[in-house]
Amino acid sequence: MDDKKQPIVIKKVVKGHAHHGGAWKVAYADFVTAMMAFFLLMWLLGSTTKPQRAGISDFFKHPSAIQGPGGASTSMIKLGGTQDMPTGPTQMHSIGGARAPTPEELEKAAQARDHQRMQTLEVELRKAIDRSQALRPFKDQLLIDITPEGLRIQIVDKENRPMFDLGSDILKSYAQTILEKIGDFLNHVPNKISITGHTDAHLFLNADMSNWELSTERANAARRALIAGDMDKTKVARIVGLGDTVLFDKKNPLAAVNRRISIIVLNKQTEAAMAKGDAYVSGATSKPAVSAPTPAAGGGAAVAHPEISAPPAGSAANPTVTPHT
Repeated sequence: MDDKKQPIVIKKVVKGHAHHGGAWKVAYADFVTAMMAFFLLMWLLGSTTKPQRAGISDFFKHPSAIQGPGGASTSMIKLGGTQDMPTGPTQMHSIGGARAPTPEELEKAAQARDHQRMQTLEVELRKAIDRSQALRPFKDQLLIDITPEGLRIQIVDKENRPMFDLGSDILKSYAQTILEKIGDFLNHVPNKISITGHTDAHLFLNADMSNWELSTERANAARRALIAGDMDKTKVARIVGLGDTVLFDKKNPLAAVNRRISIIVLNKQTEAAMAKGDAYVSGATSKPAVSAPTPAAGGGAAVAHPEISAPPAGSAANPTVTPHT
């Protein structure tokens, strides 16, 4: 037996701290995001006016996409809310030493944004028409373009396919459907609208009736059809009858295309001018959406009582008295 003792080995185990994981990173990121949002809110409250803050609030309360005649839109149309908020180089307050923009620069930037909104609305409307089974067959009678007043939608007559009964303001069933579908689309746009009636140069055999009355009555009939399509009646800012003073096809005053209804989604500049009482004449200043002669400018408007307004000399320039169509 060996008397030597075996050496005693002491094993010392050092326990480390438990691993905390990455949960703290998520919490910290949330904290930083909340602080950024808080400071952004403080900046917005200090650099915007009360109407602008109301617009921002309304934008986040109603973020849904605009519904068109063919269903929900695939993108947002930024037409309201922050429309007057200066961005980029035209910020209202100086940041980092940059100078504050002049009122003229702010106005120019606001007009540029408004024009961009009209272009976006035009794209969305064309998509809605393509998606709508009710509107697609009549695409050749729907002309869309942008004018100095806003986005113009023209519904024109076609040979053997008129919008109204002969010499009256009674809409054909297909025209009623078109206007109702457009009314549903326009109800989701915050802008007000203008409706203008146009006729061709045929003369009435009845001396008590003229193209002034007919164009105004047809514009009002279009208003009723738009409202029947669930458009808010308060969106209508103006009803105008121009008779045959603004022909679409000046080379052929009797052409069917001259008989049309023009609906303009008014831009903010035009709305402001109308609020001040400034006069505008719809449909007389811009290039048509198809290759046709540009409508003549300068026609007088018969708005409230066209029967007491004599048309300019030569406005109904057809030398032969023919039944009105």
